[in-house]
Amino acid sequence: MSSQTSRGGAPVGRLADLSPIEAGAVMYLRLWSDGGQSRVDAASDFQIALGADMGHAAMMTLDRLCSLCAHHGRRPLIRHGLGCSCLGADENCFAQMIASASEGAREDAMMMASLIVRADFAPALASLSEELGLALRRMTSAVPMPTTGHQPPATVLH
Repeated sequence: MSSQTSRGGAPVGRLADLSPIEAGAVMYLRLWSDGGQSRVDAASDFQIALGADMGHAAMMTLDRLCSLCAHHGRRPLIRHGLGCSCLGADENCFAQMIASASEGAREDAMMMASLIVRADFAPALASLSEELGLALRRMTSAVPMPTTGHQPPATVLH
């Protein structure tokens, strides 16, 4: 394995440390990449959370987004297994792109898209990222997040 290829799979964090949208992006990337029944499971998740029409649309967006990465990527995206709790470097870039796009940070999403695909496909990838990110945002807003009562200062990263 070349150093460039292994670099994309290097663990840079844990899924548990991601926001729900970021973790969802990684999970659905892994499910889509696993193929077969895993894609059926992803489609089922979307339909349960968003309804038949919006769920189907979200799955089609995921399919177009991941297909674009697979066919026009600067190199293959390296991902960890479905049950792995690690977060790889490529997965983190993918998750940050989706999350940024869902928040309306189009320039940031575009920058990360250009790291994943050829420059001429980056605008399409950023646009699809916004669509998927908004679907994930709708899915996660319906699920109440547990609160611990403890909020660390916003400037503390570790």
